[in-house]
Amino acid sequence: MSADDLGHPIEPLPSPGAARRVVSLVPSITEALAGARPEALIGATDWCTHPADLDVTRVRGTKNPDVAKIVAISPDLVVANKEENRELDVRRLRGAGVRVWVTDIETVPQALTSLGRLFDEGLRWPRPDWLAEATALWTGPLPPVSRRIAIPIWRDPWMVVGSNTFTGDLARRLGLANVYADHPERYPHVDLADLDAAGADALLLPDEPYLFTPEDGPEAFTRTPTELVSGRLLTWYGPSLLEAHRTLARSSTP
Repeated sequence: MSADDLGHPIEPLPSPGAARRVVSLVPSITEALAGARPEALIGATDWCTHPADLDVTRVRGTKNPDVAKIVAISPDLVVANKEENRELDVRRLRGAGVRVWVTDIETVPQALTSLGRLFDEGLRWPRPDWLAEATALWTGPLPPVSRRIAIPIWRDPWMVVGSNTFTGDLARRLGLANVYADHPERYPHVDLADLDAAGADALLLPDEPYLFTPEDGPEAFTRTPTELVSGRLLTWYGPSLLEAHRTLARSSTP
């Protein structure tokens, strides 16, 4: 019997072969599943924005999925994530007899390994070609640090990427050292003045989860340069990792 990333055993699929009806509660994994086998993806959250033409049953948000609707569409498997989804919702789904595969991801290599296991054991689908390419791009030796950065993810109150996060690990693998990498919290609240004086060479302002724009974010800082970046490329694990490596590598150049 297979087990998900948290060691929870997953009952075998009801019929031989691959999963045929899948619901994803994780936007980046939704993109991966839709690219691999779109006909099998039957449900996703309102936050699942890629691919743009995704036409599936919407099951509300990542933190408040409509458990009754998910049960009603009879998925073979629901895919969730320890950080993005609530344990309570996972328990409710399992209590209703639904198989739920929970991923646990804090680094880029961990994401790639987790997705490989999901395809191999949870879905029993062939691994997509991008997974091997992303593994080759992202799992080599760490490059030298080229710049010190901080990554705000919210304002009023201001919050930043701290320690033990996928986003911080992705940045480091591009040569970008997070000045809050040793903070005891994963997403600490910080004072705006302290953030501006933290010693970063640049602040990377993503468009999610907070939508930083040219008019909303850069004006708050008087000392540290800011750069607007794609939140999807900074925080999603899946086929976007290929684009992230091409695009965000420019951010590592002083």
